[in-house]
Amino acid sequence: MATPNDIEQNHPLLQNSTDAGRRRRPVKVLATTVVSCLLLASLVAVLMNGQPPAPADVNVDPAREHGVSEKRFRVGSGSGSHLRDDNDSFVWTNAMLTWQRTGYHFQPQKNWMNDPNGPLYHMGWYHLFYQYNPDSAVWGNITWGHAVSTDLINWLYLPLAMVPDRWFDWNGVWTGSATLLPGGDIVMLYTGDTDNYVQVQNLAYPANLSDPLLLEWLKYPDNPVMTPPEGIALKDFRDPTTAWIGPDGLWRVTVGSKVNKTGIALVYKTSNFTSYELIEDHVLHSVAGTGMWECVDFYPVSTTGGLDTSFNGPGVKHVLKASLDDDKHDWYAIGTYDSVNDTWTPDDPEYDVGIGLRVDYGKYYASKTFYDQNKERRILWGWVGETDSEDTDLEKGWASIQTIPRTVTFDNKTGSNVVQWPVEEVESLRSTSYEFTDVVVEAGSMVNLDIGAASQIDVLAEFVIEGDALNTTVEADVINNCTTTTTRGVLGPFGLLVLSDDSLSELTPVYFYIAKSTDGTINNWFCTDKSRSTKAPDVDVQVYGGPVPVLDDENYSMRLLVDHSVVEAFGQGGRTCITSRVYPTEAIDGDARLFVFNNATDLNVTASVKVWQMNSTDFKPFPLDGPYNM
Repeated sequence: MATPNDIEQNHPLLQNSTDAGRRRRPVKVLATTVVSCLLLASLVAVLMNGQPPAPADVNVDPAREHGVSEKRFRVGSGSGSHLRDDNDSFVWTNAMLTWQRTGYHFQPQKNWMNDPNGPLYHMGWYHLFYQYNPDSAVWGNITWGHAVSTDLINWLYLPLAMVPDRWFDWNGVWTGSATLLPGGDIVMLYTGDTDNYVQVQNLAYPANLSDPLLLEWLKYPDNPVMTPPEGIALKDFRDPTTAWIGPDGLWRVTVGSKVNKTGIALVYKTSNFTSYELIEDHVLHSVAGTGMWECVDFYPVSTTGGLDTSFNGPGVKHVLKASLDDDKHDWYAIGTYDSVNDTWTPDDPEYDVGIGLRVDYGKYYASKTFYDQNKERRILWGWVGETDSEDTDLEKGWASIQTIPRTVTFDNKTGSNVVQWPVEEVESLRSTSYEFTDVVVEAGSMVNLDIGAASQIDVLAEFVIEGDALNTTVEADVINNCTTTTTRGVLGPFGLLVLSDDSLSELTPVYFYIAKSTDGTINNWFCTDKSRSTKAPDVDVQVYGGPVPVLDDENYSMRLLVDHSVVEAFGQGGRTCITSRVYPTEAIDGDARLFVFNNATDLNVTASVKVWQMNSTDFKPFPLDGPYNM
């Protein structure tokens, strides 16, 4: 084990970085007219009655246009980017680009992928559908890719499930959700972008329920089954949720939308999934100033485990999540669902959807859950886009991955958030392990954790703060919002350096920062700093992160899934999560290293770290014409 080296004297560990930019994805349509169904005046009256104050305006790139890859608005001199001063293009070698492909995160064999769609479990197989461009590594010609797995980790590619071939989805088969009916039927509701660029909701279903692979899907001939109601712009009506049953025996489904700057979740009733009624008052919930809600998700959680989407009763909370089109982040809140009036109320209005808690504080969007009846748990998928240049994606021939599936449970200890954790099946990939116990990391020092290559690993780390440091420390009021790791305090930052080379010319710190004000108030932050993650200038480098609850009887803990160009970080058992894309030029293959560091000014920490090398998963086409063995 290496002797600690002084960070400030030997290596400029972390450099200053500007404010993090926002993420962009293409606006899906530009149509602006409406069709009649409701009175706009009544809808607006419902929305604006008793709304909380709107958050600060979001900086929206005015240049977005239909059909253009999100990359166009993320890398370059426009808003939403954080690049180095030298914006010259970087010459990537084949070895660098090949290394970026992940070893155990799901991604297609080639081309562009975005939102996860309609995940479900059927006859021994987990099914993942995803938005996919079969022609290029940029957004466009969106179809539904399809893959199956028996363990959520090893995946087999199947033929495309649905393609844009009807007038009601001519310009794209967009996000949708599956509902499993009591009799065993499966219905899939999805958004279609019509030949006139109108967003409508369509119905599809398996051609053969006895087929475990669900290879063939039929589109309902009388689609669309839902069209934008009056008061809703034709480009602001998308992404139906999984349906749930109300006390009247009718199914409910939510569709995301907005009125002016107010994000809303519309609610429809149906008895047969072919005809729908927009319920009285129309809105499950709304939040002023949050803009368009897309990829809405709505599901119950309890203190005992995963619940079927239709479950409700004593001791049950409901999570409402929305992906905000304006800032390209996923937000959620916990509250109470009134199943009689079909309204949802947040437990804490100050932590409402879009102004409170993020599902993930990194590069993460369009998440979707499903109830896994096989193991009685709720599983969360999330889309992880690229943060390099579009030209680089075209050069390597692919773009985007999905996160490792996560279980979602209610946090019994805090009672105010959910906990996300990688599905247990990912642990089957663990191989060689290394354990470092009670490593003292003095203030301003770092320690090399000698595990060899560290580009495909699973890491568990716990940090113990020395003595009465929290009680005796007095410093000026400070609020650290993860803008830079060079903000040194008495009590942090401290954590792990991943994807670092030996000389620390490239590194990505994942760390805790304890901010203690003069009145004794303690705020804990969990962060990932990409400002020194690469030497390439055409890569978006930011500092991600957010607050994390740390209770009095808890040490600071994190788990990291490092898989080449992605780092998934879980703070305090998954209370705060950060997903990052990282593109080093030196710290690749056998040159990637792992360090524990402490950049506090007056605090020693003791770290215990366990690391596993991770095997790669088996991604390959399903042998439809021959025998198959998983």
